[in-house]
Amino acid sequence: MTAWGAPQPVVLDLGKSDTRKVLIGGSVAGVLGVLALVGAVTAFLDGEPVGGSIAAVIGIAFTGIGVMAVVKWKTISRPRKLVIEHQGIRLDDPQGAPWAVTWQELGAISISRTRERAVQLADALVRRTLVRVDLHPRDPHRFRPAHPTMEPLWEFHRVQNGYRLPLGDSAGFIAPLDHGLRTFAPSIYRGVLDEGFTVGLH
Repeated sequence: MTAWGAPQPVVLDLGKSDTRKVLIGGSVAGVLGVLALVGAVTAFLDGEPVGGSIAAVIGIAFTGIGVMAVVKWKTISRPRKLVIEHQGIRLDDPQGAPWAVTWQELGAISISRTRERAVQLADALVRRTLVRVDLHPRDPHRFRPAHPTMEPLWEFHRVQNGYRLPLGDSAGFIAPLDHGLRTFAPSIYRGVLDEGFTVGLH
């Protein structure tokens, strides 16, 4: 129980956020896939095999994305929460790989973000902000054996001598993360680090 007047833990519902993204992305991809397949059939019937083949490939690809969203639904929608509190930071993931780290174990912690310009097939420019939490242990040689469930995050996606927890396209998480880390870990918090822009084709 939190003492009277003490700051409340910051809790981010990662499962709910990921579920919403997959639902929207899978639905859009599925609809586009079906429309492309209908267009492929129409093109073949009209004697346009080249156009029909292209539409069929696109339709299969997008329909496949929609199907994968349905197949992975249970895994993606599982309850997961990132908690920042007085003792430290932890990932509550009952059906996955939970972990907990005390502030005393860390030498530094930061939020990193990359702004991505993603070019869609419709030539529309979509701006996304990819957010990560980077944790750097004081003593990696002791820390790594003590936290085996975090091993997949070790030096993930270019971070060096640390762990990177990816939170996806979650610009809305930056403010509560920043508040929580300033509140509970001011001595080791290094702020929000902007890693610039990337361009991708989606």
